[in-house]
Amino acid sequence: MKDAVTGNVGKFEDLLVTAKGEPRATVSLNEIDTLWFNTGTLCNIECVNCYIESSPTNDRLVYITRAEVEHYLDALDARGGQTREIAFTGGEPFMNPEMIGMAEAALARGYEVLILTNAMRPMMRKTMRAGLADLAARFGDKLTLRVSVDHWSADQHDAERGSGTFEKTLEGMRWLRDTGIRMAVAGRTVWGESEAESRAGYAALFERENFDIDAQNPGMTVLFPEMDETVDVPEITTACWGILGKHPSSVMCASSRMVVKRRGAARPTVLACTLLPYDPRFDLGETLEEASRDVALAHPHCAKFCVLGGASCSA
Repeated sequence: MKDAVTGNVGKFEDLLVTAKGEPRATVSLNEIDTLWFNTGTLCNIECVNCYIESSPTNDRLVYITRAEVEHYLDALDARGGQTREIAFTGGEPFMNPEMIGMAEAALARGYEVLILTNAMRPMMRKTMRAGLADLAARFGDKLTLRVSVDHWSADQHDAERGSGTFEKTLEGMRWLRDTGIRMAVAGRTVWGESEAESRAGYAALFERENFDIDAQNPGMTVLFPEMDETVDVPEITTACWGILGKHPSSVMCASSRMVVKRRGAARPTVLACTLLPYDPRFDLGETLEEASRDVALAHPHCAKFCVLGGASCSA
């Protein structure tokens, strides 16, 4: 909103300039290395701080279908690009009854597939376990499940996700281990620990459980910064690239897009980022061609998570 006295806009409001009137940084799409699909915002649990507000009742993003996924896979084929990975997030992806079919469609075309999950009851349903075991047998390490383990201790993890969730997640991970399905872990950095302390804690957990996950590899044990829109963060200007020693190509929207289907919409749409599902300024159109345009870094997540935090959701 523009200030009546100064005429200036607030932070992160104008796509072209910052609140100080400086040119806002933008990011060009180099190539879609990872194409994300949001499978729907429904989840079997409700976490304290979920950036997408997933819950057993939130269906603002509805279940996407295998046919809709294949439509975008056809579009990737037509682009003739270098897309490496198809990734699925939620909500809890295994709430979507077509999750196995969607993963199969991507794997059958030769893509690596990443599925984000809490490894709890939806994944452990008999049909899902049978489907995952079949995919692992056919496609091996092309399939990875990244399991949300917010902290390496039960107390901290359960404080975020609910009493008993740590053990339920470990039960799912033990099944994945015994079935030979490749795993990664997503943790968080909100506990007042150093990165070294966090990784040591995860390493001890993985050794104790005989999980084949490298706690020191940032691609296998991903530690995400907190995403709190109420925390004041600086805006990213065009001058920041040189000041920070970063290049726009290092930011997630230079190499990824996410497809979602909104409740009541006839067709899916493509977003600039996995982290901004509800801000209409980051809706880029229904096609991958429309979604190839530049993205303005006009949200606190752009600054804290991607540029300053150096994080990426992709494997």
